Amino acid sequence: MEQIKINTEYITLGQFLQLADLISTGGMAKWFLSEYEVLINGEQDQRRGRKLRHGDKVEIKGVNKTFTIAQ
Repeated sequence: MEQIKINTEYITLGQFLQLADLISTGGMAKWFLSEYEVLINGEQDQRRGRKLRHGDKVEIKGVNKTFTIAQ
């Protein structure tokens, strides 16, 4: 499980995908979320504006990666 550190209260799912090096531009977020199943704290979510906070767990099926949001 990898950790993504943030210095703010939250980041969006689209920003997270860039920080995790899964996409290179913000415009790719919509495509990525339509192609891969993304689970946030065990629940599927495809909203690129979804707010991720410290302690959230992000699992990406098909890429077989799991991340946690850390301070």
